[in-house]
Amino acid sequence: MEKQQVNWRDYAPAATSRVREATEWSITYSYRATATDLPRVLLIGDSICNAYQGRVRELLDGRVSVSFWASSKCVTDPDYFRELDLMLSARPLDMVTFNNGLHSLTTDRGEWDAAYAGAVSFLRAKLPSAKLALVLSTPLKDPALTAISASLNETAVRIAGEEGLETIDLFTPMDRLARDRYWTDTYHFTAEAVGMQAEILAGHILGTLGR
Repeated sequence: MEKQQVNWRDYAPAATSRVREATEWSITYSYRATATDLPRVLLIGDSICNAYQGRVRELLDGRVSVSFWASSKCVTDPDYFRELDLMLSARPLDMVTFNNGLHSLTTDRGEWDAAYAGAVSFLRAKLPSAKLALVLSTPLKDPALTAISASLNETAVRIAGEEGLETIDLFTPMDRLARDRYWTDTYHFTAEAVGMQAEILAGHILGTLGR
């Protein structure tokens, strides 16, 4: 709920070897932006988040207000924490679902682990009263990349355990699906699979917020 006077620079990596993608992007929407009658959740992620946020909003309609921030930025990007601070400062939040992973498949692993842990610490310090759940990254059509995603998720699960946080597992149910039916390319999913992801997210959010 309340936002503390916390400096994002204290949590961001001082320097990283991250090489930016040729095109970097951020998309953010806040639905019912001026309303305060319902609890508000902020969904954070990448293009996977951008795909499921619309269906999550439909499933939560009338019970929870939704904001989302989807970005190509890895947590090791020099701008990531600055933008994260902006998103967390925009309006009161009762819950955040946090994911960062698929744009980090080639990031130095030690740097990513440290920056991810820093982002979780920053989220908790900035929003001490808000619920926080770590969203596990989805599998990919390519087995080798899926193995990397699974390894990144191991870090998220470990940190969740250390911090007493819940995780939202999008990896396991998606990994059971047939790649030729439910993937549209290496990374992205059909509308049917996106709907499954949204139902998992919405169910967890409703349960956590008691709605």
